[in-house]
Amino acid sequence: MPKSPKRPVSGWIILDKPYGMTSTQAVGKVRWLFSAEKAGHAGTLDPLATGLLPIALGEATKTVPFVQGGGKRYRFTLKWGEATATEDAEGEVIATSDVRPSEDEVRAMLPRFTGTIQQRPPAFSAIKVNGERAYDLARAGETVELAERPVTISELTLLAHGPDHSEFEMACEKGTYVRALARDLAEALGTRGHVVALRRTAVAGFTEKDAVLLETLEAAADRDGLLRPAADALRHLPELRITPDDAALIRNGGAVLLRGGGAPIALAEAWASLSGQAVAIGEVRSGSFHPSRVLKG
Repeated sequence: MPKSPKRPVSGWIILDKPYGMTSTQAVGKVRWLFSAEKAGHAGTLDPLATGLLPIALGEATKTVPFVQGGGKRYRFTLKWGEATATEDAEGEVIATSDVRPSEDEVRAMLPRFTGTIQQRPPAFSAIKVNGERAYDLARAGETVELAERPVTISELTLLAHGPDHSEFEMACEKGTYVRALARDLAEALGTRGHVVALRRTAVAGFTEKDAVLLETLEAAADRDGLLRPAADALRHLPELRITPDDAALIRNGGAVLLRGGGAPIALAEAWASLSGQAVAIGEVRSGSFHPSRVLKG
């Protein structure tokens, strides 16, 4: 059977990733549904996690770093008393403890894990070690010891507590691992623990109200109508409104002088828009916008 022709469709789908599906599988499914020429996602979610997986299609893939680098929010459930090889429910139990922390003990420990802290990523992670993914090495039976690195957790709240499970909400910056936090929190409380449920509820400026279920996407008669514009990934950056003539120049790789009394002289990052649509991302130097990534119209 011949392959269906690919389309130059562009935009974002904020997928509510279902349980059990890898991020790569989710991107492949969405790309197939849209017959898109290219696709990419802004931040891996583990197969056992659910929630927001922003997927960019076509020209919108040029805005992926601006979503990927944004803050994230999670709800997760920690099971006390058991450590697993993967630090979630997928792995085998490798250590146990009879210690069960009280609610007061848990709450008192949370400030230690708030702010910028040192965190050792899980062995079962996508971090590369000598060109190989850490999880591939770990699955092959190799011992993987990843170095600690600074991560930022801006908010960590206990939502519910029981003798064997506690539920938390966390807001953090790029590079933070929930599984590693659960492991370290349990060990700091003199016990062991792992994540048994995890849901991402926000990424950059996207929240659950923006999310689309896979079954909704599959059933939609007008899938393109569910796409969000590339500009939605850039709302946190300064917007420079330009003219059609400026847009034509920028799309040919040229810089444009910014006019008007309030025009900025220098900006490290900004985006140029024409009638609300993203034209390019770049910087402002000496009062001129210099594009670094140009989006086709």
